[in-house]
Amino acid sequence: QVQLVESGGGSVQAGGSLRLSCAASGYTFSSTNNMGWFRQAPGKEREGVAAILYGGGSTDYADSVKGRFTISQDKANNTLYLQMNSLKPEDTAMYYCAAGGPRARILFPLSPYEYDYWGQGTQVTVSS
Repeated sequence: QVQLVESGGGSVQAGGSLRLSCAASGYTFSSTNNMGWFRQAPGKEREGVAAILYGGGSTDYADSVKGRFTISQDKANNTLYLQMNSLKPEDTAMYYCAAGGPRARILFPLSPYEYDYWGQGTQVTVSS
């Protein structure tokens, strides 16, 4: 079965950087599969942060992270990454890796409903 395991979270000062990793097993990085990063802060809904679509053919980002976060994938090692720079206190949340089953077309890349598999999450805390 598909298993997603996140790592790389931690506590940093505002302006700092972190790189999150998501190791995927039982999942194929292909041109019809899509992966994403989501986050959820206490008392808030889960929100899409970044997505990499059609096996890396395109990416999408939430406006709040554009220019600061970069999503990438290493197909050889079945790993998804999220490089987070210039972190802000409002980036504090539990971050989740998500993977979608084969889809010819994805309409809402940052919607959790587009994804079928989820990791357990890794905590990111940014202090001011």
